[in-house]
Amino acid sequence: MPYTPIVATLGYVLSADGKQVLMIHRNARPNDIHLGKYNGLGGKLEPDEDVLACMRREIGEEAGIECQALSLRGTISWPGFGKHGEDWLAFVFVVSAWTGTPLAENPEGTLEWVDLDRLLELPLWEGDQHFLPLVFDGDPRSFHAVMPYKDGRMVSWNVSRA
Repeated sequence: MPYTPIVATLGYVLSADGKQVLMIHRNARPNDIHLGKYNGLGGKLEPDEDVLACMRREIGEEAGIECQALSLRGTISWPGFGKHGEDWLAFVFVVSAWTGTPLAENPEGTLEWVDLDRLLELPLWEGDQHFLPLVFDGDPRSFHAVMPYKDGRMVSWNVSRA
């Protein structure tokens, strides 16, 4: 059977000095699969857009800012991750330059600047502990990961770099 995941973007907006990242604390919707966790920004790809356009749109919608400089850090395949076991494939970006004033909140939760060196201390998805260091490690090579989930838990982790 062919792999037909939901295609999405996931972005991490850096502060001007590069020491903090804008995260969303998913605390607004009681039925949210991410409730209580901190996430990067992003969402589903629309049929008429490429992944870069999707990332720009999602950052605009969720944070109220306009991306000026983005870099693709990698991809992550999450078989079985969705609320009903759906498969997801995300293109992961770092946003290093932007304009505007970030929103304080949106319908999904509160936006917060978090020190990069404290990022892994937040309540995150278990799997985020594995890939977030790759997003910010400075290695110019992109990473490509597979992280299957079952019943809301990470089952395994495999990553390579190109």
